[in-house]
Amino acid sequence: MPSATLSSKGQVTIPKAVRELLRVGTGDRVQFLVREDGVVELHPETVDLLSLVGILEPRDDRHVSVKQMNEAVERASAKAAGRAQKS
Repeated sequence: MPSATLSSKGQVTIPKAVRELLRVGTGDRVQFLVREDGVVELHPETVDLLSLVGILEPRDDRHVSVKQMNEAVERASAKAAGRAQKS
């Protein structure tokens, strides 16, 4: 079982085997979960966006093109600008 030593500043270096298992590296954030039984779990806080592909089911069969999205953004922006001018 990997182990580490607590520094005088309260810091611990996560052993390489654990970093590899968690798939975390320099600059990544981790989260500590303290369970009711006193066990502390370490979880990666950052997620590779590609790992999220396909996790959501589509709500319906509607498909929207980039052009339609851009038009919707333009309409919403114009509407918001109109409200801002009236204030």
